[in-house]
Amino acid sequence: MRESSLWVAFYVGLALIFGVGVWLTSGASSAGQFYTGWLTEYSLSVDNLFVFVIIMARFGVPRQYQQKVLLVGIVLALVMRGGFIAAGAALISQFSWVFYIFGAFLIYTAVNLARQGEPDEDEFSENLLIRWSRKALPISKGYDDAKLITHENGKRLFTPMLIVMIAIGTTDLIFALDSIPAIFGITQEPYLVFTANVFALMGLRQLYFLLGGLLDRLIYLSYGLAVVLGFIGVKLVLEALADNTLPFINGGEHVGWAPHIPIWLSLLVILGTLGIATAASLIKSSRDRRRELADARR
Repeated sequence: MRESSLWVAFYVGLALIFGVGVWLTSGASSAGQFYTGWLTEYSLSVDNLFVFVIIMARFGVPRQYQQKVLLVGIVLALVMRGGFIAAGAALISQFSWVFYIFGAFLIYTAVNLARQGEPDEDEFSENLLIRWSRKALPISKGYDDAKLITHENGKRLFTPMLIVMIAIGTTDLIFALDSIPAIFGITQEPYLVFTANVFALMGLRQLYFLLGGLLDRLIYLSYGLAVVLGFIGVKLVLEALADNTLPFINGGEHVGWAPHIPIWLSLLVILGTLGIATAASLIKSSRDRRRELADARR
């Protein structure tokens, strides 16, 4: 716990120092965009940890191998997000109307997240690729020191670690689809988008072990993230309306009433929402725990 706490504090400190560097070299506006984007991506990464916990439990990954799984998952997430950032930046530079799509997608994601709440192990369903891998590939029973390939009775078999990696990789892909449109709603500067994602993923492995059982207590985090994603989605749609060029909307002219939401307001909304969701979660879980203890004594 002490080691994980120190590493998480170190990585958070690096992000804060980097933001100061952005402030000194590019101004307060760029620094505000970085901090807001980093905070948004960091909170989405914490939500990603919920699914990682479920995957580890579902596949019975021994604790001594979980660090390797997390490291591979973080590297895969960084590679996938890098690809999506490059594609998103290219699209935005050519077609401003893509903000309509990003905004609608985030609002849709926010509604689904608010309806479903935090996922649990019983609700986790294996996707098509995982089910195919289980059936088509020869899988051993043991993890064999976290190797991907092992030998049993002279036969070459894949270990369950390969299935775990596939599950982590596909999960990273799904979360990248949510997180990249979200940060493009805050800044369109590819450098800031990428660095915010890098700093959000740094220390995620240590954060996994630091939070531990606390993840189960953040029962309202999904609702807070739903509000954040919905807010950014609306912000994207408003910006798309303000810069509108689509001929079937307002005759291809800019929509004058669409406001530009300043970065300081975005940062305030995101901080406030996540703070309220976290505080409400801890209060609710503490009350439930006290109630359970009182019932047990009876």
